[in-house]
Amino acid sequence: MKNIHCKDFFWNTDLTCTSGYDAIIQYLNDGKRTCKEVEEFMKARASIEERYAKDLLGLSKKVCGHNEMNTLKRSLDVFKLQTEHVSLSHLQLAQSMREEAKKLEEFREKQKEMRKKTEQQMDALHKQKSSQFKKTMDTKKTYEQKCRDKEEVDQNVNRNTNTNNTKHMEKLYSKAQQAKQNAEEADRLYHQNVVTLAKVRDDWLKEHIKACEMFEKQAMERINFLRNTVWTHLNQLSQQCVTSDEMYEEVRKSLEQSDVQEDLEHFINLRRTGDKPPAPVVYENFYSGQRSPTGAPPSRMPPPIRRGPLPGPSNNSRDDTIYSTVQDAGYSVIQY
Repeated sequence: MKNIHCKDFFWNTDLTCTSGYDAIIQYLNDGKRTCKEVEEFMKARASIEERYAKDLLGLSKKVCGHNEMNTLKRSLDVFKLQTEHVSLSHLQLAQSMREEAKKLEEFREKQKEMRKKTEQQMDALHKQKSSQFKKTMDTKKTYEQKCRDKEEVDQNVNRNTNTNNTKHMEKLYSKAQQAKQNAEEADRLYHQNVVTLAKVRDDWLKEHIKACEMFEKQAMERINFLRNTVWTHLNQLSQQCVTSDEMYEEVRKSLEQSDVQEDLEHFINLRRTGDKPPAPVVYENFYSGQRSPTGAPPSRMPPPIRRGPLPGPSNNSRDDTIYSTVQDAGYSVIQY
């Protein structure tokens, strides 16, 4: 299928009408407005990402698991560390979005400057064409009027050819001669203006075609640039999701390393106070000094359990668990 172009479909039979050209300019202005809207959209999204990054960074600095110890403590530290990394990646995303918005702004300004010279030239041609057309039509009216005046004088001379008044006839002949000269001068000016208008029209036709070709090229560049800009924007968002997931995966690996039994044993070994319970307290009579033969009263039985025990983690075995490590040489599970 043959491609259609602006230069073939934006003409008008009225020489002074600029509706075709105006339609193209309106289309380009709408396109420029679209670029501005996408630019503002991306700047706003970048501001949102920046605020989110700053809030997330502040959250990562809050106390979380300060009193915990051993493997769970390590996992919580990784959790906070990766949250900080996610916030920094969103900050980088905001910067990348602003850079893309800046590119779009520069593209829009570049197209504006390229159009400016062509539009000024076309506006000048439109004024010249309109002025010359009006001038030509005015000289045409003058020419036609002078021709009618000449015909009227000639008819008056013909009507008085048989008169005996010599002076009157000389006066009529003089008027006829003057009318003829006036008509000839009007004809010359009218013809001259038609030739000039034809030249102005030819110049305008050439420039109109060039302008259409240039404006069409700009429209295609704008559509392609906007398409690529939005595509890049979406790629940035997708990459951010992948980056965030990679950071969250580090937390999941650290949690896999966390062992419930090991943490409990670590606490017992660190804080143990003894392995023998206290002896029973016996009754001692103040007067007799004899000890009570009976021991302490039996303790009460605990109430029956209404719920089942808390299920253990599925990946708690030390034999089949793959542990991740925290790459921190100064890390210590003991907090002072």
